[in-house]
Amino acid sequence: MQQQSPNWVERIAGWIFIILPHHFISRIVFHLTRIKGPLVQPMIRGFIKAYHVDMSQATEPDTRAYKTFNDFFVRSLKPEARPIAPDPQEIASPVDGTVSQCGDILNHHLLQAKGHYYSVQDLLGGDSELAEIFNGGRFATIYLAPYNYHRIHMPMDGLLKKMIHVPGRLFSVAQWTVRAIPSLFARNERVVCLFDTAAGPVAMVLVGAINVAAIETVWAGLITPPKGKQITRQDYNDLKLQYRKGEEMGRFNMGSTVILLGTEQIEWAEHLQTGQVLVMGEGIGRYRPA
Repeated sequence: MQQQSPNWVERIAGWIFIILPHHFISRIVFHLTRIKGPLVQPMIRGFIKAYHVDMSQATEPDTRAYKTFNDFFVRSLKPEARPIAPDPQEIASPVDGTVSQCGDILNHHLLQAKGHYYSVQDLLGGDSELAEIFNGGRFATIYLAPYNYHRIHMPMDGLLKKMIHVPGRLFSVAQWTVRAIPSLFARNERVVCLFDTAAGPVAMVLVGAINVAAIETVWAGLITPPKGKQITRQDYNDLKLQYRKGEEMGRFNMGSTVILLGTEQIEWAEHLQTGQVLVMGEGIGRYRPA
């Protein structure tokens, strides 16, 4: 199923969105969602009602246990709520979300939306050697709506090799902005996590967005908001940080996007198509050992 081209309303809205003070708005949200007080519980209950959140899946179903809205937003789930694809060579969805695009990485570019492509090198913060590894491989872009579960898990066993933080804008990653704003994912702030796996190198790109005032990983803690505007690279070769399939590796605050990059050793499942709704842990493909 192909995404439709942006209409004139989306184009105008996209132009307006470009001039908004993305980081200023997001920092306000960052602080508001961490305030403790009498308004927290009404906010949580209102969100649950508006988005039909099933709190029976939460590790802590009693909303009174959450002292801030952000505590509720990044709540953990019971293990049985998200079973992990059991086949060792099956790739698990890292998040709850909706497939925005998926397919082959051709001529060093990814498909963002109908008529919009962007380069792997730009997405990875200008690292041409790293980008070359994934040319001819596979990608999957998964969008997390505000109502989705917002912890991010490993799609397969992996040894952490590198993390790259790329400062940038914070455009919305809703489907209309993806259609309207060229190279959006390569312009937004993002965290690139590179793993060594049985299928070869795999990258998980955690893309920030408006109101996504923080991105965290389990090994580095809070990465954004950033200090400074320079690309930073952290090497983890000596630490031997191994993460198992289904293990938590990070989390978003508010909705955002995860982009998976893999080599030609990966093949996506037939059901992995644009618009497909996913839950964390379900099988989305298989790999051949490298």
